[in-house]
Amino acid sequence: MSDFDYHLAPAQPDLPAHEAVSQLPLSQAAMNVRWLLGDFLGQVPGVVEAVVVSADGLLLAESQQGRKPDELSAIVSALTSLAGGLARAIEYGSVKQTMVTMDEGHVVVMAISDGSCLGVYASLHCELGVLAYQMSLLVERAGHALTPQVRSELRRTLAVR
Repeated sequence: MSDFDYHLAPAQPDLPAHEAVSQLPLSQAAMNVRWLLGDFLGQVPGVVEAVVVSADGLLLAESQQGRKPDELSAIVSALTSLAGGLARAIEYGSVKQTMVTMDEGHVVVMAISDGSCLGVYASLHCELGVLAYQMSLLVERAGHALTPQVRSELRRTLAVR
């Protein structure tokens, strides 16, 4: 079975639109991106929330913690845009990672090869070296999986919530 074989959910025509979208079939590759993000959350102590955001600022995947993934995706998009503008202004090449440290924690954003990015909320007690290493592993894995078809599927499933 290839990464793009679909696993069909049972038809449920009477569901409200937001629930029907979550029942849409997903390829194995799209499910893998979601699984990678959830696994990352469980593997790195101190990570509170994680999202994958497309190059155009749309939420593609979330860690399913029930917090505020739309808020984090907006922050990640804004930080990515700001850091990209800085990199262009000083001509130091493309941005690989952006980090903001606050009194109670960190927001870390790491570029994914297709222009998407991984954004993470982490507590102040999170070991930053471990976080950066695990994020780079996730970015590498997700970068291979985020084909245009998979990005489209992920957007479609999050479009109506």
